[in-house]
Amino acid sequence: MMMPPRLRKITLIAHIVSSVGSLGAVVGFLSLAIAGLSTESDQVMRSVYVAAELVARSVIVPLVFASLVTGLVQSLGTTWGLFRHYWVLAKLLLTIFTAVVLMLQMSGITHLAAVAADPAFSSTDIPGLRRSLVVHAAGGLVVLLVTTTLSVLKPHGLTRYGWRRLHRQ
Repeated sequence: MMMPPRLRKITLIAHIVSSVGSLGAVVGFLSLAIAGLSTESDQVMRSVYVAAELVARSVIVPLVFASLVTGLVQSLGTTWGLFRHYWVLAKLLLTIFTAVVLMLQMSGITHLAAVAADPAFSSTDIPGLRRSLVVHAAGGLVVLLVTTTLSVLKPHGLTRYGWRRLHRQ
């Protein structure tokens, strides 16, 4: 089922904005996570982790899910299809993977923000979780850059389903 041109453009804009917005938000989160890991000031560290949790919960999570939903709408309502091209399928799987990992990390991010809000929090507390934020944010950034690259390059290659659909037409 094809979307009317105006609706297609609106969903495309929404998809681009949410995808690029999540990319920028992850860069900001990564900057906060690196600052929290590398600072010597306990006060700065406490502030950074509280801010990082706010960015993750209020910006990154909604944008990643908006990107997923608008991407699904775009693929189902255009000739690209959801299962016809490898690059669309790869983007879908990478976005789902990103959303799952993000949701799994949210409990740790929330816990770290709650612990960091305590004035007794110091740079020696929870080093593994603090490093994990940097590693996961960097990994998320790489995945988002890959999905952006796939969107721009649109590498050729039809799936088996795509070939069958093409030959039926």
